[in-house]
Amino acid sequence: MIFKNAISWFEIPAVDINRAQTFYEAIFDIKMIPMEFPQLQMRMFPIDDPMNIGGAICNSGDFYKPSADSGPLVYLNANPDVQLVLDKIEAAGGKIVVPKTEISPDYGHMAVFLDTEGNRVALHSVPQASK
Repeated sequence: MIFKNAISWFEIPAVDINRAQTFYEAIFDIKMIPMEFPQLQMRMFPIDDPMNIGGAICNSGDFYKPSADSGPLVYLNANPDVQLVLDKIEAAGGKIVVPKTEISPDYGHMAVFLDTEGNRVALHSVPQASK
């Protein structure tokens, strides 16, 4: 079997869902979509088609634990340029761990930051087409 996409959904832990929402809305210039359940608070990243890959920040008590140095590393889409998002990280309350770094000319750039909840999260941008 070959997957069309390796990821279908992701959840980033949040201790303070409102603080995390403010952070992600600030760095990506987006409006997150709230979803409330009895045991779970979510703020979904806006996407064009809900049947495509999506994700959310989540607070569900002790089920999730933010981590700055272990566990899976999620790469969020930072097109057209990782640096545009990185420039907003510290002002929004986060910390840059790995600055914009070229993966290769074919695969673009990446960076890693800590969000306001203490999560280690990565960014990726694809190479710009030659002009």
